[in-house]
Amino acid sequence: MSASSTATDNRFDTDVLVVGAGPVGLTTACALRHHGVDCRILEERTGVKHNSRANNLWARPQELLASIGIRDALAAKSYGIRQVATMLNGQPTDPLLVDRVASPYPRVLYSGQDVIETTLSQTLADKGTAVERGCKVTGFEQDEDGVTVTVEREEGGPERVRCRYLVAADGANSTVRSVVGLDFEKERFEERMNRQVDAKLSWRRSTEPDQLWFFYYKDGFCGVLPVWEGYHRLFFLQDDTGVPDRDPTLEEIQALGREVTGDETLTLTDPIWFSHSRFQHGVASAFARGRVFLAGDAGHLSLPIGGQGMNAGLHDAVEIAWRLAMTLAGRAEPVVLASYDNERQGEHARLDGQQATGFRRTVYRGPISDGVLSLGAKALPSIGSLLQGTDDLQQISVSYPNSPLNDDQLSGFAHFIRASGPRPGERAPDAEVTQDGRATTLFSSIYNPDGRSWGWALLAFDGRSSEAGLPLLKAVDAVAAWDCVRPRLVLAGPLVEAGAVPILSDLDGRPPPHS
Repeated sequence: MSASSTATDNRFDTDVLVVGAGPVGLTTACALRHHGVDCRILEERTGVKHNSRANNLWARPQELLASIGIRDALAAKSYGIRQVATMLNGQPTDPLLVDRVASPYPRVLYSGQDVIETTLSQTLADKGTAVERGCKVTGFEQDEDGVTVTVEREEGGPERVRCRYLVAADGANSTVRSVVGLDFEKERFEERMNRQVDAKLSWRRSTEPDQLWFFYYKDGFCGVLPVWEGYHRLFFLQDDTGVPDRDPTLEEIQALGREVTGDETLTLTDPIWFSHSRFQHGVASAFARGRVFLAGDAGHLSLPIGGQGMNAGLHDAVEIAWRLAMTLAGRAEPVVLASYDNERQGEHARLDGQQATGFRRTVYRGPISDGVLSLGAKALPSIGSLLQGTDDLQQISVSYPNSPLNDDQLSGFAHFIRASGPRPGERAPDAEVTQDGRATTLFSSIYNPDGRSWGWALLAFDGRSSEAGLPLLKAVDAVAAWDCVRPRLVLAGPLVEAGAVPILSDLDGRPPPHS
């Protein structure tokens, strides 16, 4: 279903202008094209940066990427992670099996940001939209009908681009954020530094790219992660006392790696990226102002805890795209678009607080906390799971309980009648069902039902009750006039016919699928 309107209104150059062609901006543009929205995407860089930087995709972002048809292309150039090994001051803990999460995509994907950007750029080009590179946004003005953006091209003079909406995905130093008045104070973590290298790794542990290693050591924290095409990243978050304020050398990282991992054979060769950084974090007070929206690093400065930053930005990309599509198609009340700010700014603020707490616990440890960790590792082998927290890392638990799109009619009785199960604003879980004798899943009905790429699916469950037929038919009839709501009957009891409404059978009560 097309949501494009510029074809019939020559006052606008495009419906949506996306600024920034990193993973978040490219995903935003891919999502907009998936929904049939006319868009353009501008990038100041003339090419993709050839280093890995952000390089992982957790389960929930993979689900969202699958919903707009781009997850599999990224997975084809990624490694699937099944477990995380954690060492506390040299003491091993039970591995964290990250692929035990209830999702169709339980394995974390590890690749490289350069690979992700290249893949998404090609995917977007296949959808008919090319990244316009060498384009710097220097300012913009918005009015009640649209936004006029001033662009400086590397070749040529200034250009004015007129769009209905502007999405800023132009990174931590966002020009758009500054112009719209949403800059924020950044909190700095003093006396700590990150140093890292991407290189070929040889050591006594496995180099198969299906697991991660984390090492808590005196005054620091180390990670060993796979990077696409046979490389590994070694990073060290540590006290900066006596550490040169520059990129490390290969010899320095190798020596530190041998000491921290307890493996004197650890050898690094063929490095492709060195970096060092210090730590700041913060979140914009709002993710929307008028017709301008922030996404990814344009709205938050994330800490390197759990690889959450890019993944949170991918939520932004998918969430703003479907709202803009509905709005441009004239099928959404203002609250739909306004809910983006409420949901995503609130989630970024929550994540920022969680990351700051985790960061302090990880890199500001003293002798007492180190001693407690060492004792905990011996007495509680599963302490690694407690430190890493799989559900939070996988972002399955991301929810919007206070969204203006929610209306919980059972809130006063919830603890009596539903001790478990999703609540308004929480992720709807997947489950195996059958339709017309064919195995399928709930996700297949939630995402893109009946060829509609936006809107809602109404899942009407019978609760295995033989008396549910009439209430279900009333529910289906109540939304019959709303084309943006697509009903489905989910039946575990007697068959109920509701005209052309699809029937999903759950006679066996199958659990959520894993792959």
